Amino acid sequence: MPLHLNTACLKPMQLTDFSYQLPDELIARYPLAQRSASRLLHVSRQGIAHKTVRDLAQLVRPNDLLVFNDTRVLAARLYGQKNSGGKVEVLVERIVDEHTALVHLRASNSPKTGAKLFFAQGTIGALMLERVGDLFKLQFSEPVRGVLAQHGQMPLPPYLGREVENTDSERYQTVYSDPAKQNSVAAPTAGLHFDEELLANLKAAGANFAYVTLHVGAGTFQPVRTADIRDHQMHSEWLDVPQQTVDAINNTKAKGGRVIAVGTTSVRALESAALYNNGQLQAWSGETQIFIYPSYDWKVIDALFTNFHLPESTLLMLVSALAGRERVMAAYAEAVAHKYRFFSYGDAMFVERSKIS
Repeated sequence: MPLHLNTACLKPMQLTDFSYQLPDELIARYPLAQRSASRLLHVSRQGIAHKTVRDLAQLVRPNDLLVFNDTRVLAARLYGQKNSGGKVEVLVERIVDEHTALVHLRASNSPKTGAKLFFAQGTIGALMLERVGDLFKLQFSEPVRGVLAQHGQMPLPPYLGREVENTDSERYQTVYSDPAKQNSVAAPTAGLHFDEELLANLKAAGANFAYVTLHVGAGTFQPVRTADIRDHQMHSEWLDVPQQTVDAINNTKAKGGRVIAVGTTSVRALESAALYNNGQLQAWSGETQIFIYPSYDWKVIDALFTNFHLPESTLLMLVSALAGRERVMAAYAEAVAHKYRFFSYGDAMFVERSKIS
């Protein structure tokens, strides 16, 4: 499958255009007691408004369609040791088959082909088969999913700066995630704000729901290291946009409703399903490396419910493409000034699409 990147932006886009200063105390290291109790910054052509996530039911309109990513997070992090006794940390990126996985691996010295690793006090072994780019291909002595279910830890983002706790196994999952789709190594965090009460209120307001699947990889945390963002190489993620969701979107647009993506992963899935099909949304499954930044030619999305993202991240660039860089950076400055909580367990934004991005 060929690589599809946004090349519509002709003028240079500097990485520093997406930088902002964030006090450390505004990083939300724990979720609030109630999912929908977070604050919500509403960004529209009319300006910026301060609300709560529960107010989303008043911001949607009849016939609007909210599109959720129903992937589920794997307990993908394992700690073990090498034959030499040296410590090793593994983050499963993708399960290849029952006993084999592609993983990120941290150790004082990278294991060579044929090396053996041990987990769970030596009761589970893994053979290093080969390097695949930056990843390691491991063959486990036991089924990978069983190993992770028994011994894996939730792969919390590194910027939380804390150890995993028991409550994370529930709170770092969306309430609508599909247990049959447990393949992500990071949560689609915008969805963490939705509880059953909010979903019911959205339905009562006349909104409809649809689902896509995009399995979030560790590449979502990969920093941009190029001065001109157009030179950045995006990571690859697998997605599925079913025909039922395509039909729901077409029906929504025919009735004048808006397509509201819940999270940047839903955006990437829907826009990829159009971009990989000559600009026309179709049911589609496969790998995407779509990179959305200002001047992107939108195919599907009208609005976005999302968290606050890291400075200079591709996710911040995506949001800037939807509402305009200056407007989004002004909104971030407003959020910092009003002490919003940032990142995975933090507050949220409801961003309406600008005519000019």
